[in-house]
Amino acid sequence: MCEDGKANTRVLFCGPHFPASHNYTKEYLHNYPLIQVDDLPFDSIPDLIGNYDICVVKSMRLSSDLIARATRMKLIMQYGVGLEGVDITAATNHGIKVARIPSKVTGNAASCAEMAIYIMLGLLRKQNEMQCSVRLKKLGDPVGDTLFGKTVFILGYGNIGIELAKRLRPFGVKILATKRNWASNDPKATLENGTQEDSVDEKGSHEDIYEFAKKSDIVVCCLTMNSQTVGTVNENFISSMRKGGLLVNIARGGLLDYKAVYEGLESGHLGGVGMDVAWTEPFDPNDPILKFPNVLLTPHVAGVTESSYRSMAKVVGDVALQLHSGKPLTGIEYAN
Repeated sequence: MCEDGKANTRVLFCGPHFPASHNYTKEYLHNYPLIQVDDLPFDSIPDLIGNYDICVVKSMRLSSDLIARATRMKLIMQYGVGLEGVDITAATNHGIKVARIPSKVTGNAASCAEMAIYIMLGLLRKQNEMQCSVRLKKLGDPVGDTLFGKTVFILGYGNIGIELAKRLRPFGVKILATKRNWASNDPKATLENGTQEDSVDEKGSHEDIYEFAKKSDIVVCCLTMNSQTVGTVNENFISSMRKGGLLVNIARGGLLDYKAVYEGLESGHLGGVGMDVAWTEPFDPNDPILKFPNVLLTPHVAGVTESSYRSMAKVVGDVALQLHSGKPLTGIEYAN
């Protein structure tokens, strides 16, 4: 209990991964003893979740059974945007709000966009092979390629896609992008209001993804994962890509069909694959897909930057303070 007799507001961070999330939030709330921030191992959460007011899920899956134990919970939120691991219907039935932190205002989208370019350049310049050359004391090998002159397809033109297009433009690329709903009624229309969509040379809807894949040297997957988008990058999609095309995923692992990606690499149809996310996380470092020299994998760090994580820690901290004082919650976007 705090001095005014009101119980402390308790914030739960689930599991050990993405440690900066709870560390930075604790730092932000250091001078507010009425807010308690805990990070707990996965196996202890079922027994202790009932003691918390706010749950920051990170990579944990919150099933209906687990949510039913959260008898004190007021808010389930993500330290970022992905809520595919939360049973939102169950949370709603138990009167618990579910929310994400919009990526546009925290710098998370910009961080992810920069990571996508990092991975694209790593594939083009053959990062793995360069490291081999260093170890073998070879100079002038391998021969890489430039981003200049390439056609890049942004599959899913949300906040990350917008930031990516803005940063790609100076590289001298042609940019294609699809999303389900554009601002205008005609997805092919050219906008004249100076909007972010002006960064795109050709716009399409979800029905155009195979046609756009055929035209592109690089496909960057930025989709939100849900029941409609899971497995979007499947055998049909990959076979429609240009031979030697590059595939980059900075969204969610389940958007790509593992078997299709593996076979695309094995056959040589895919020129390279770069991923900041995987089908299971943490990903098995001995997985066969990592044997290919043209595969780059980073440990889900696209949004993990000093700028974005400090911004999101402030959002979580402010929400905890607002909940404690009975004020409206700000800086978050509700999913129910």
